[in-house]
Amino acid sequence: MRFKVIIGDQVYAVEIPEALLHEAEEFHAKLDRDMDRGWQMSRAFVAQPDRLQRCQIVADKLLTSITQDNQATAMLMASYIALRMPGAIGVTIDVDGEMQNTELLYA
Repeated sequence: MRFKVIIGDQVYAVEIPEALLHEAEEFHAKLDRDMDRGWQMSRAFVAQPDRLQRCQIVADKLLTSITQDNQATAMLMASYIALRMPGAIGVTIDVDGEMQNTELLYA
C-alpha cells in the first residue's frame, strides 16, 4: 500500500508492505496504551484522545520519521493511521505547530 504524506509543499510516498499491516499490531497496541494516558497536542493536553486525535499524534511522529529519514518508523506510523482510519490514503501534516490541524486524506 502506498500512503501519501504531505508536509508543506513536499509530497512523500510511504510504501507499507501488506505483511506489516498485520505484523505491527503489537507495536500499534503499545502506541495506543501510551496515548491512553493522555497526550500533549500542541498547546492543549488531551486526557482521552479519540481515534482522529490519535492519528494526528501518530502523524506528528510520522513527520519526525520522514524528516530524520527513518523509513522503518515511517512505515510503522503510516500503517497505524491506515489501519485505525479505514479508507485513509494519506495525511497532510500541519507544520505550524498545531497538531489538531493535521488532516487525513481519503480517496
